[in-house]
Amino acid sequence: MEKKNIDWANIGFGYMPTDYRFVANYKDGAWDEGELTTDANITISECAGVLQYAQTCFEGMKAYTTEDGHIVTFRPDLNAARMADSAARLEMPVFPEDRFVDAIKQVVAANAAYVPPYGSGATLYVRPYMFGSSPVIGVKPAEEYQFRVFTTPVGPYFKGGAKPITIKVSDFDRAAPHGTGHVKAGLNYAMSLHAIVTAHGEGYDENMYLDAATRTKVEETGGANFIFVTKDNKVVTPKSSTILPSITRRSLMYVAEHYLGLEVEEREVYLDEVKDFAECGLCGTAAVISPVGKIVDHGKEICFPSGMEEMGPVTKKLYETLTGIQMGHIEAPEGWICKIC
Repeated sequence: MEKKNIDWANIGFGYMPTDYRFVANYKDGAWDEGELTTDANITISECAGVLQYAQTCFEGMKAYTTEDGHIVTFRPDLNAARMADSAARLEMPVFPEDRFVDAIKQVVAANAAYVPPYGSGATLYVRPYMFGSSPVIGVKPAEEYQFRVFTTPVGPYFKGGAKPITIKVSDFDRAAPHGTGHVKAGLNYAMSLHAIVTAHGEGYDENMYLDAATRTKVEETGGANFIFVTKDNKVVTPKSSTILPSITRRSLMYVAEHYLGLEVEEREVYLDEVKDFAECGLCGTAAVISPVGKIVDHGKEICFPSGMEEMGPVTKKLYETLTGIQMGHIEAPEGWICKIC
């Protein structure tokens, strides 16, 4: 299979249409069989539930070319389960988890020519999503839905290496107790746009959101979970019912404990203790880990000993080990790597 003639090193992190996407429709209480299509456009009613009341959820994942030349995805069963949770919370019909994984395999295999070659630093980003497609004018769930999966090749998230970023403690709240912060609803991300544009305008790379109830505990950023490393090399991640359960974070915590032999802890993390950590990172699908060098809390700077030049040593080891598992250099735990072709 011949790869597309793409400058893999310079494609950036944006949308590039590929040849095929998967589409399934929910009508009269059941999902149809679904199919691959070459049509990248969607036609829906002007009154569709997604347009009127933002009834939509999504996932983000990647397909890679491994060292031995296979195309794989990483833990798609967890994305399937998380999307099922999101759909249920938004009163949407769950797309069966086995069919979700099968749809991912179909789309990636059909677009194999767009999966970047091993060693390029680029990957094929995979975006499953679902939305209310039938007309809704009163505030209620839609009656019909569409589940889709598209792909787009993306370049390395960090060109020239992962330089530590500077973030600010946000004055905005991302999610409320008993709300939707723990699911991947499109509206959660729309609500974070003003906060991130504000942060960028002030010269910061990201926001640190605190818990809405007390504003004393660390939650997450607009699109990533936090991990911290103590001065005695314990890996700590915030525990909260209002943050998205990151698949990357769960994988990193497993790697820390079972591959690197480090002590790990998921617990409430208070803002006033952040200054005592040795390292800090943001973890998610796009970057795996973004190192944080500095946090600014209303003019007060928290500078991590790992500095502003490179990842801290533990963060770097976590990054190298997880990406090594994904790329096939390091043996993966059973079930983590889903081989497509």
